[in-house]
Amino acid sequence: MIRWLRIYVLPGAILQSVNIAGGYGTGRELVEFFTRHGIGNGLAGMILATSLMAVVFALSLALAQQFAAYDYRTFFKILLGRAWFLFEILAVALFILVLAVMGAAAGEILSREVGLPAAAGGALLLVAVVTLNFFGREWVTRILAGWSAFLYVVFIAYFVTVVMRAGPLPEGAFDWQVEGAWVLSALQYALYNVAAVPVILYAARAIETRRQALLSGLAGGIITMLPAAMFHLSFVGAWPGIVEEPLPVYAMFERLAVPLLHGLYLVVLFGTFVETGAGNIQGLIERLDGWWRERRGETLSRWAHAGVAAVALVASSLLSMVGVVDLIAGGYGRIAWGYLVVFLIPLFTIGLYRLVRR
Repeated sequence: MIRWLRIYVLPGAILQSVNIAGGYGTGRELVEFFTRHGIGNGLAGMILATSLMAVVFALSLALAQQFAAYDYRTFFKILLGRAWFLFEILAVALFILVLAVMGAAAGEILSREVGLPAAAGGALLLVAVVTLNFFGREWVTRILAGWSAFLYVVFIAYFVTVVMRAGPLPEGAFDWQVEGAWVLSALQYALYNVAAVPVILYAARAIETRRQALLSGLAGGIITMLPAAMFHLSFVGAWPGIVEEPLPVYAMFERLAVPLLHGLYLVVLFGTFVETGAGNIQGLIERLDGWWRERRGETLSRWAHAGVAAVALVASSLLSMVGVVDLIAGGYGRIAWGYLVVFLIPLFTIGLYRLVRR
């Protein structure tokens, strides 16, 4: 891969890959946090969320580059010392939730669109993710980056089609509302999405200088959120009714009635489930490799990597059946605030101080 792409594009593409599955890719998450406040306020909220995510990503990459902290265990030892495990508790809880939700969503998509049993979607997701993680970091980063590019092509085609077919704008769609709800929503969205940053630091190994790290982080925030902005703006013609749709992007494709584009979107969406699963699990593998290297002087084998991926996916599926995921989902807001305490506050205090001292 071209060097400047590895430095300035790859980290953002990986961050987008692990964030986009589920609520982002279907549009539900974007409607909840942005579109329901109105198109104008929602766009302002996206600018705020993008700015915060970009700054957090930039500081994290700079810290990772400075201390060669390319897995979250090493990274949080720098920020929290012996209390580094607090992040792992939150990360494991989030892994369970994200992987279980993806498995269910993959099954639902295949069942609805192809008529296969829901379990087939979860099985296909398991095979794809385990295979990717078996081949290791290089393959994971290449596939995730390539799929991110494909995703951009499909989403741009969708956005252009929506714009070309757009009729008169609904009255009041871009009215500015002087209230703070959109600000809080934007901050909440940014808060739980930056949780993926420490997990994907393995994508930053090509970065050699602090300047590269800062620019890469700022670019990464934009790369991650640009598809979200396209989705949000594409909802203008269907606003405010689109807010009530359980799967807003599906609803938009039904309005467009372009079978080829719809089919490409389904392929992209299923691919994002694989991306998110493999990208998050690769972060866990990097952490385990670092621990194993300290003990044995070498990383875990490929088969061990595949085993970690398989166990993570199977365990999340089993736990979802006994209600553990419902428990975590019910406390999802608490998990997000936990990231504020364990990640953001230390990053902007201890992390910034250590960077300045260097």
